[in-house]
Amino acid sequence: MINKKVAHVTEALNGVKSNMTFMFGGFGLSGIPENSIAELQKRGLNGLTCISNNAGVDDFGLGLLLKQRQIKKMISSYVGENDEFERQMLSGELEVELIPQGTLAERCRAAQAGIPAFFTPAGYGTEVGAGKESREFNGKMHLMEYAFKADFAFVKAWKGDEAGNLIFRGSARNFNPNMCGAAAVTVAEVEILVPAGELDPNQIHVPGIFVQRIFQGAHYEKRIEQRTVRPRESN
Repeated sequence: MINKKVAHVTEALNGVKSNMTFMFGGFGLSGIPENSIAELQKRGLNGLTCISNNAGVDDFGLGLLLKQRQIKKMISSYVGENDEFERQMLSGELEVELIPQGTLAERCRAAQAGIPAFFTPAGYGTEVGAGKESREFNGKMHLMEYAFKADFAFVKAWKGDEAGNLIFRGSARNFNPNMCGAAAVTVAEVEILVPAGELDPNQIHVPGIFVQRIFQGAHYEKRIEQRTVRPRESN
């Protein structure tokens, strides 16, 4: 039986190098691969190109790599929660490619499916479309977008088995499924890791064929970007 389990995060990240392109699952801080990001920070890699919907916050998520100047280029949709990101972008220290959110998801999915490019109406007639091929379909103009090419994809699931099958939970089922199999190597970290065969096949969101390495993570903080609660009612 295929076993893709590795003992810990250090083994899971074998082969990562400076100047590579990495994908990171998550939406905001929900479902981000916390253990993998921490290990990348520890290794001090630099010149990285990072594909992620968000850029973390100043002291968490990809914000940790930005703080140490490890990221050369960010390819993202929403980056409004990170002051250090804004500073580096405005000062010219960081190269930034902003992409409509649906286009970002589809460029991941296209890479996963082996589709080299696709057409979308999103961004036509804006700065997003500058220099891109366009074509009319059914009376509407579309831009051609290319599938991503990445060296590693780092994703986080709630539960997985040793064959690499994954189950996501709640809002953590965001960009993670589309990034599985969208890079040369997909590393999945999970909260619960069980032997192959223990998961109900009907509950699996991503089959193990899209995952090369899986490990059980630890010490998840699961922070909330903007925690909002209603005031307590006075007695």
